[in-house]
Amino acid sequence: MTLTKEDIALIDDRLSQRDIKLDPAGYFIIYLDREAGLICAKHYTNVIDERGLAVDPETGKVIPAKGKVERTHTTLYTGRTAKELCVKILEETQPCPVTYLDHAGYLGREFVRAELALITGQEYIQD
Repeated sequence: MTLTKEDIALIDDRLSQRDIKLDPAGYFIIYLDREAGLICAKHYTNVIDERGLAVDPETGKVIPAKGKVERTHTTLYTGRTAKELCVKILEETQPCPVTYLDHAGYLGREFVRAELALITGQEYIQD
């Protein structure tokens, strides 16, 4: 059986509704620098509170999942390809800023999406 684009979208949409545990090592904001031809990932630290919510370690305030948040990233990672960026973050950086395997898998998927958008000129919006 061959999957259609619609089938894949339905599977992805259903899986996007699952509960996830946030990585206590932090989170990434991913974007493209088209002029430089780079995939960029800003890493931000956080603390996970007793409710499972990400909290700013400096202010103790919950970090909202949507909307603009004024925080300073700890590190900016860049790469020309998804693989290059994964190697920099997951293999070369010590201690690794990713501590959950599902988080690493998510980042790999997002970096591939960003790479494809960079190559094709399509818009990239982090999922």
